[in-house]
Amino acid sequence: MDYDLSSEQKILKESAHKLLAKECPSEFVRKMAEDETGYSETLWQKMADLGWMSLLIPESYGGSGVNFLDLSILLSEFGYYCVPGPFFPTVVLGGLTILTAGSETQKKSLLPDIADGKRKLTLAWLEEGGLYQPAAVQLRATSVDGGFALNGSKLFVMDAHVADTIICVARTSDAADGISLFLVDAGLPGITLTRLDTMSGDKQFEVRFDNVVVGSDTLLGDLNVAGPVLEEIKLKSAVAKSSEMVGGAARVMDLVIPYVKGRKQFGRPVGAFQAVQHHCTNMLTYQDTSRFMVYQAAWRISAGLPFTFEAAMCKAWVNDACINLVALGHQIVGGLGFMEEYDLQLYFKRARTAAPFFGDSDDHREIVAREMGL
Repeated sequence: MDYDLSSEQKILKESAHKLLAKECPSEFVRKMAEDETGYSETLWQKMADLGWMSLLIPESYGGSGVNFLDLSILLSEFGYYCVPGPFFPTVVLGGLTILTAGSETQKKSLLPDIADGKRKLTLAWLEEGGLYQPAAVQLRATSVDGGFALNGSKLFVMDAHVADTIICVARTSDAADGISLFLVDAGLPGITLTRLDTMSGDKQFEVRFDNVVVGSDTLLGDLNVAGPVLEEIKLKSAVAKSSEMVGGAARVMDLVIPYVKGRKQFGRPVGAFQAVQHHCTNMLTYQDTSRFMVYQAAWRISAGLPFTFEAAMCKAWVNDACINLVALGHQIVGGLGFMEEYDLQLYFKRARTAAPFFGDSDDHREIVAREMGL
């Protein structure tokens, strides 16, 4: 089995590593955690100029037309540098949803602007129960003259404060799976944003819709049948988020291994002690198994093969593996790792924040069990 990157993928990885090392040092990440906007428009435009927003978008809509594995490689670099901002909700959540469910008119209208970095999107899905199942959606879209009126609240909506368009998941039928998707202009009257305090300083919001009226042309896909679309988006987003987490794991290794080689106790490096060696070995095992599982799932998505089993296994494993990896890093480094000035704490927060998104480990284990026929 060949896990080597192609020459194009190596170029993408190296160019991203070089740019983000310069434009997104840990000091910048800390600054953006305190900043109201939470991202740099200058960096956003540089990423757009490099074509990063256009990776999944077909050339016919102004994109690069590459594959999901290429995006995963880029997202791993994002995870390595804890890149803040609306890239994930725009490119992964917004772009994939429009590609999957959008009409030809909607694709021609929206995808070129995403590819150019001119439009930012987010997906408003979760509600009070925090569940991704269709039955958990309570925000209601009722039919009115020429469109729909949206009423209800969404939680944990990524970067809603800078989004131009919010893709809203709404109930349009009393049937458990009777949900639909709507393209909502973020500037419409009746939309209220409340920022949520988060561990990692990323920008998540409660978005309230009070009689927000949208036209019938904003319906994304068919009425009452958004469940299968969202299940596909959930699994692909889980792999994409796992890619970020694997990048963060690589950075933790790069912080901890030099430390154990250079830090001395009792006249020799702490890496010479067996307990520390075993911790480092386990960390490397967690990192490599996570990386290979991401590659496998992302490759199957790119190849158009069934991927439910691999995507669910990937997220279930990577959630636990990356949290365990960072925890071992903290055990090795000790109290230093929890200081705000030391970068390790950034990756602890990111791993903990990422794990519940698009299904926690138990959720994805249930999917794997279902795929096994259990």
